Amino acid sequence: MQLIITDAWLIKSRAFHLSGSKLLLAILTASVALMLISAGLYHWVFLKGAREGWPVIGTLVRLVVKDEVAQQDRFMRENIEVMARKLGEMQAKLLQLESLGERVSGLAGVNPAEVKIRPGQGGKLIAGRDLTMLELEATLQELDLVAAQRTDLMTVLESRLFEQKIKKMMVPTQTPVPNANLGSMFGWRIDPITGRSALHTGLDFPATPGTPIFAAAGGVVVAQEYQAEYGNMIEVDHGNDLISRYAHTSKVLVKKGDLIKRGQKIAEVGNTGRSTGPHLHFEVLVQGIPQDPQKFLNAGRNLGATQLAQNKSAVPATSPSPQSELAGGASAQR
Repeated sequence: MQLIITDAWLIKSRAFHLSGSKLLLAILTASVALMLISAGLYHWVFLKGAREGWPVIGTLVRLVVKDEVAQQDRFMRENIEVMARKLGEMQAKLLQLESLGERVSGLAGVNPAEVKIRPGQGGKLIAGRDLTMLELEATLQELDLVAAQRTDLMTVLESRLFEQKIKKMMVPTQTPVPNANLGSMFGWRIDPITGRSALHTGLDFPATPGTPIFAAAGGVVVAQEYQAEYGNMIEVDHGNDLISRYAHTSKVLVKKGDLIKRGQKIAEVGNTGRSTGPHLHFEVLVQGIPQDPQKFLNAGRNLGATQLAQNKSAVPATSPSPQSELAGGASAQR
């Protein structure tokens, strides 16, 4: 491309030869210069108009500021909604954790009110900077993870403690006839009918006919029948090859296959079968072998006060508590 410039005063002419690359460079340079000049003028006019309150410029400034404020407000609302959801989730998990803590503390024999006591805190105040939104969100996520882990741990502990409690409730440690004197003990004795030495395979609890008999532990009734030696007899399977037997009853309130609770009334004292007077014959068998029931009853009395209270909570309100002592004496024997 050739550009000719003519001077009318000096009557001179100049010719410039521009190649394609030079022409493109010149156009770009002119464009950049024009843009810079326009930006500078716009900036100067805009600032001057904003400072002096020109009507058009002032309106534009207010519109821009209003839009920025609206965007910031929308951004803050969105972040607040996200934080509110996270706080709601945290609150739900903390409530779940608190509920689990109360149940676990109850199973462990700890008073929940003592756990909730806020410990004393204090010390020198060293102020720190305010947390940013990202740091606050990261902190909430960390707390959420810790709460989830603690919930899982408490759930496992509750399951283990509940399993242990169930096992304890399935061991015959509650006296079947509360407030009754103890007759014949477990072991060898002179049989009251034959007068010969014989093994007494349980404990005798003399009582008036119709006295309630309570289950020494929870389990399943596996036998409810009449036998010549035991009379009206009930056998309860407590699991782990552990069975309790209640004999010489006058009235039976359960049947084979029933699921019974610890402390549930299952029969009444009688004088049926091979018996010299109204009493309950109580046996405990492990793998079919008779054991001394007194050992189980002593173990129940030696439990801590908290565990005893927990066991009583599983007994119906109409059922009396286990006797605290067994007095010696015998009036009726098997």
